[in-house]
Amino acid sequence: MKQTEPTLYVAATPIGNLSEASPRLKELLGSCDLVLCEDTRVTHKLFAAFDIPVKRLVSCHQYNERQKAGALVAQIAEQGLSACLVTDAGTPCISDPGFAVVNAAWERGLAVRAVSGPCAAAAALSISGFEAPSYAFFGFLPRERKARAEVLARIRGCGLALAVLYESPFRVKDLLAELAQALPGLRLSLSCDLTKLYECTLRGEPQALLEILEQNPNAEKGEYALVLDLSRVSPLPPPPKPSARA
Repeated sequence: MKQTEPTLYVAATPIGNLSEASPRLKELLGSCDLVLCEDTRVTHKLFAAFDIPVKRLVSCHQYNERQKAGALVAQIAEQGLSACLVTDAGTPCISDPGFAVVNAAWERGLAVRAVSGPCAAAAALSISGFEAPSYAFFGFLPRERKARAEVLARIRGCGLALAVLYESPFRVKDLLAELAQALPGLRLSLSCDLTKLYECTLRGEPQALLEILEQNPNAEKGEYALVLDLSRVSPLPPPPKPSARA
C-alpha cells in the first residue's frame, strides 16, 4: 500500500471470526508505520494470528485518547506517517474509542480513510428479520437506572421503525426487564457472540427472552446486540393539558 501523504486509516477488525479480516486490513497492518490501539495486547494477538511483524503499537483508548490525540496526530503529520486506528473488535467510533483522534486528524488537515469491515450493529440488524427503512443506534445505555429510563423514553418516542442497542452480559437481564416495562408491545432480536463458535440469536418479546436467559448458565458471557422492533410499541401518551384558570 503506497503512501503519498500523512494518513489516518480507521480500520475495522474482526468481532469474533478472524476469517472476516479483509485482505485490505491485512495489507494495511503490514505496511503502515504506526498502529493506534484500544488495547495493545489484543492488537498484538491480531498481528500474531495473521503472521504479520508487529509494528509500533500505541495505546489509545477511551480514558486517554483526548489527552493523546493532539500529540499523536502531530507526530503523524510532521513525520509523514501512515497510521492505522483500531479497537479491540469491530469498527472504531461505533460505541468504541476513536472520535478524538479522528477529529484531531481532520482539524490538522490529514487525510482520513475508512477501511470498512465488521460491525456488530450491522450484523445484528442483518439477521434480525425486521424491516429497516430507518433505524436509530443508541449504543450502550447508561448504567444509572434513571438515565436508562430517560433513554428508553426517547427510544419509545423516536418515531423510527427500529432501534439498535449494545449491552453488557452482566446487565442484559436487567435491560430486558426494563424493556418489558418501558416499551409495551415490543419485539426484539437479541444476538450474542456474533460470528463466534457459540453465536446465538433469539427473537421474541422481552419477558420471554429474559426467561430463556435466566435458564442459561452461560448468559453472562459475551456482549449483546439488541435490535428493537418498535412497529408495535404503543406511542407515548400525550402530555396532560394545563388546567384552566378559575
